[in-house]
Amino acid sequence: MVGFNLADDAGVYKIRDDLALVQTVDFFPPVVDDPYDFGAIAAANALSDIYAMGGKPLSALNIVGYPPQSLSLSVLDEILRGGADKASEADVVIIGGHTIKTKEPIYGMAVTGTIHPDKIVTNATAKVGDSLVLTKPLGIGIITTAIKKEQVEEKWVAEAVKIMTFLNKSASEAMLSVGINACTDITGYGLLGHLRELVQASKVGAKIFLSKVPVIDFVWELAKRKIVPGGTLANLKFIEQKVDWEGEIKKEAKLILSDAQTSGGLLISVPKEKEKKLLDRLISKGVPNPVVIGEIIEDRRCRIQVKN
Repeated sequence: MVGFNLADDAGVYKIRDDLALVQTVDFFPPVVDDPYDFGAIAAANALSDIYAMGGKPLSALNIVGYPPQSLSLSVLDEILRGGADKASEADVVIIGGHTIKTKEPIYGMAVTGTIHPDKIVTNATAKVGDSLVLTKPLGIGIITTAIKKEQVEEKWVAEAVKIMTFLNKSASEAMLSVGINACTDITGYGLLGHLRELVQASKVGAKIFLSKVPVIDFVWELAKRKIVPGGTLANLKFIEQKVDWEGEIKKEAKLILSDAQTSGGLLISVPKEKEKKLLDRLISKGVPNPVVIGEIIEDRRCRIQVKN
């Protein structure tokens, strides 16, 4: 029912009229130094694709690459413990996995969930007039790059870990209870990259307001110092000519809007009349700071407008 054609977050395969499988896979090398946190982040990130589709994750398979010559098995134990604890929080059962030898550690999950075929949330059904709601702040990619360069204080590392390990489960439950038009999660292609996929799939345009986009505070300073990941630079290079930058938008702002996220938030396209109800429901579900950052507009070119 959902495959490669629309660059959606997960695949959906219909089993019967009232049941479909939602499947996804994701893994990557460490983004933080603590192995337990790395495992929890990787698990939360893999589960996010299921939540973005409106599905309920049920089971997962661990995917592990490990360099036994350079890292002890106790480190691997901590990575797997972090993943297992996050899966348990999501009521997901880890039923197996596979490990290979690699030059650096990698970890992630292949996740299977379920959904009713009539209740699939895709990135292809945003409507003109919808509000765009973002559930997590931007800047994770820049923070994790600063961690590697030892250019960030421990309090900002802790803040980034808190954001990355926060499951999108509550946000998904909130949007399903309200009824929304479209959704995607913000990960490797950054806010602008994933929004571009959404407007292309939905054959609309979008307008976002920089002043309303939530950003982790210290990220602005890091971006000014050009401490940004290669993926973020590549994202901006790809998206820059597909965006109408209105007013004086500084380079660091463009980088933050293109920042490659790990376990980012959901970007939800909700009918304007349901905006307040969604925000209230998100907050009541424990989502810390959901924010309306823009709206869906009519545009056959599927362009994004960025205003201050």
